[in-house]
Amino acid sequence: MLVVDDHPVFRRQLRRMLEAAGYSVVAEAPDGATAIEMAARTDPWLVLIDIGLPDMTGFEVASEIGPERVVLISGRDPRTFATELDSSQTLGFVSKSELTPAALSQILGQP
Repeated sequence: MLVVDDHPVFRRQLRRMLEAAGYSVVAEAPDGATAIEMAARTDPWLVLIDIGLPDMTGFEVASEIGPERVVLISGRDPRTFATELDSSQTLGFVSKSELTPAALSQILGQP
């Protein structure tokens, strides 16, 4: 799994939570360009991407690396980008405040 967020503390906390739940985090990225590079280098099965990155949107990153393996995350109200979410072809969206291993499993269709 690749975790993409521009806040290092959030990335660290998310990585710890995911690894404690049994997920393997192969890389982290603070921005879109690094995320694209890391995805090419590590070929992660899943990518968690913050929608609001400093250099591009999470939607743009998803389209570059393959939306079929992307879950978008954000601390903002999803209604502000509902149109983009509907057409993104990603696996789904989860609010940062609700991002848990259980929520991720639900998006992925896992028991």
